[in-house]
Amino acid sequence: MRRKAQTTERFDSSEGGALTKKWYTVKEVAEMLGYGESKVWMLVIQRDLKSLKDGGSRRILPEWVDEYIARRAAEADRELV
Repeated sequence: MRRKAQTTERFDSSEGGALTKKWYTVKEVAEMLGYGESKVWMLVIQRDLKSLKDGGSRRILPEWVDEYIARRAAEADRELV
């Protein structure tokens, strides 16, 4: 018997029927930020980027990506002063 491929995407349809992604994989975050996967893994390990464990996988909520970006932007602003 063949098993169905397990999906890694979780969706929320509470916003007027439109499906929005609830969390991202490390690979997806790396692509969004223009980083390599190893850099994102390092950010997770160093706790610079929040994540959660879902079974055998790491997941990152969209708001955690936003928080990381905001923190980096604030650090860059401080460096300019």
